[in-house]
Amino acid sequence: MRLTVWGHSCISIDTGDGRLVVDPGSFSRADAALEDAGTVLITHEHADHVVPEHLVAVLEARPDLAVHAPVEVLELLMEHGAPGARLHAVSVGDRPAVAGTDVLVGGGTHAEIHPDVPRPANVGYLIGTVWHPGDSLDLPPGDAEVLLLPAAAPWLKLAEAIDFCRAVAPRVAVPIHDAILSDPGRALADRLLSGLGRAGEYRRLAPGESLEV
Repeated sequence: MRLTVWGHSCISIDTGDGRLVVDPGSFSRADAALEDAGTVLITHEHADHVVPEHLVAVLEARPDLAVHAPVEVLELLMEHGAPGARLHAVSVGDRPAVAGTDVLVGGGTHAEIHPDVPRPANVGYLIGTVWHPGDSLDLPPGDAEVLLLPAAAPWLKLAEAIDFCRAVAPRVAVPIHDAILSDPGRALADRLLSGLGRAGEYRRLAPGESLEV
């Protein structure tokens, strides 16, 4: 499988049988990610992970495209006119069969930003052995050789990201969710996460760059 990062939390995975895309949100190169995609997986409803009007426009133009997401996300898409027949609700423990690969849904709830901020549903996706946790530090529901590691967020301290990486102990850690960082901020995060996270390899991918997994 080929994993490509498209900025922030958006990634695509090409399996040989198709392309699936996770979280084509407002901080990502969503159009490039969605090119030739057959399936979109959404972790939760925040705009940096899904822009409903944009995704609905893509669905209208691409009758072969399907979306798997928590119910709250699907409701937003339907409010913007998405065709319900191509929307599929997922919850923890589900195993949607997409792009010829096994996907296992984990997670459950968005990490806390502040006690006064509601916590929406947030699922993670274990795609083969690639774990995308969305906006959480939930452990994968199975073996994860590749960890898509959140690096910066209103809900995150770098110390927590380091401990999360240690707990998963992936063969490769790829930083994601870092659009709020400047270039020097990314460099600092990389030094700490790579030096202390204890992944077999820490690999930053520029938008559009790929890794065989």
